[in-house]
Amino acid sequence: MKSYSMRLHAVFFIILLYMSSCSREEHPGSEESQPNIIVILADDLGWSDLGCYGSEINTPNLDRLANTGMRFTQFYNTSKCFPSRAALLTGLYAQQVGYGTTFKNPIVNGITLGEALKLGGYRTLWSGKHHGNERPTDRGFDRYFGLRDGAANHFNPGLQREGEVKPAQKRVRTWYIDSTRYQPFTPPNKDFYSTDEYTRYALQWLEEYKDEKAPFFLYLAYTAPHDPLMAWPDDIKKYRGKYSAGYEVIRKNRFEKQKKIGLIGDNYQLPEATYESWDQLSEVQRDEEDLKMAVYAAMVDRMDQNIGKVLGKLSAMGQRENTLIIFLSDNGSSAEVVNLEGTGEIGTMGRWTSLGADWANVSNTPFRYYKNYSYEGGINTPMIVNWPVTIKTPGVVDDFYGHFIDIMPTLLEVAAITYPEEYKGEPILPPAGTSFANILHKREVRRDRPVFWEWGDGKAVRKDHWKAVSHNNQEWDLYNLEIDPTEANNLAEQRPEIVKELVRLFDNWQKKMNR
Repeated sequence: MKSYSMRLHAVFFIILLYMSSCSREEHPGSEESQPNIIVILADDLGWSDLGCYGSEINTPNLDRLANTGMRFTQFYNTSKCFPSRAALLTGLYAQQVGYGTTFKNPIVNGITLGEALKLGGYRTLWSGKHHGNERPTDRGFDRYFGLRDGAANHFNPGLQREGEVKPAQKRVRTWYIDSTRYQPFTPPNKDFYSTDEYTRYALQWLEEYKDEKAPFFLYLAYTAPHDPLMAWPDDIKKYRGKYSAGYEVIRKNRFEKQKKIGLIGDNYQLPEATYESWDQLSEVQRDEEDLKMAVYAAMVDRMDQNIGKVLGKLSAMGQRENTLIIFLSDNGSSAEVVNLEGTGEIGTMGRWTSLGADWANVSNTPFRYYKNYSYEGGINTPMIVNWPVTIKTPGVVDDFYGHFIDIMPTLLEVAAITYPEEYKGEPILPPAGTSFANILHKREVRRDRPVFWEWGDGKAVRKDHWKAVSHNNQEWDLYNLEIDPTEANNLAEQRPEIVKELVRLFDNWQKKMNR
């Protein structure tokens, strides 16, 4: 009888364990199973610059994340570095937090992802670019290493070191290691390269806190492939000569690959190109253009190599399965060109080189325009989401239209954290975005509000599949993105009533933002 009772208790205990396990699987955002979270942000990366988004660039680690996770085709940034980063950090439009036109103000009216996730018990880590005016360690992050400002020399952001050429610089930049400020920041290690160093700090922290019971949030904000175009020689060699075929060949190859891998459908048209004729360039010019794109590709390749190191560390820690990873870019590939005096070949420390509009047109395949524009080429980001314990249908391509403001509510939902009505005694605004957490569980999410953009000369509004967009105060264009996702056919004259309604929504939003 005693033996029977013991067996009965054992069976009952197993059933309880099974029910508990099922409950955690159905509700992975519960306190018992809070995921680790890693948000990886690239800088000035074009929509087609990853292998899984159509590129010839070697990105096996990001491709693997996409093939075992999800890719999104209609996720949006703000078309500019610092407003995108502010929206990502706060879940609010940049205009709501003081970052609509400048990064020189403190963040107001909201809290950061570091502050919000810290409320739920997370260890908060940030390595990389901020492009803001505050120390991350003052805004909820336990550890920080990186560039507080905009672009900087990738090999040496500080003063000339003995035995080396003078590093090409736009201006002296501010860096931080935790709460200590460095201006200038001159790395003593001559093997310094920004992408490698951001990763080194991230890996160091993961090792330091590996025995903690608390989950971690790592924000890994690379400055690649933002100019200056600089990369290690061995990485450049992989791509030297691969771009000698010219803009048109590379763009068409990317477009065909995007269709072949199922990223885009037949509703995608390849709009008229804006690059120069390759045949009209001199042999010297073609060689220089090949080198520029080879260096750019090497920067993307190196970023992927470093992401692979992070994934390897997660596996070694036994944390890979319940780590939610999100990868994005802060705006489209850039047509901006910086002209500085310098020495040395393109790709080296002494030479500041920019990608330029012609290759940016290719990088943003199949879309029009680039960074600073509110057309798709400026605002549509490649986005990969990977979470092995939750995403059960890997390789999905999803057309949910989202925005950086959606990251905050999504992460708080999966982490089972309630967004506060006030923080440190001050009222704050609720997130402006929509959680897309249910998509990760293969459930439908419908956006319940329009999305807006305003940066520089660009402005846009999207509601459902209709998008109105204008640049430089020109008349509003209208596009049906369901049938015309590359904005090839302007329907403003045919559907003036829709333009009127969208502009009304934009004007009302703009008034609220400017209060």
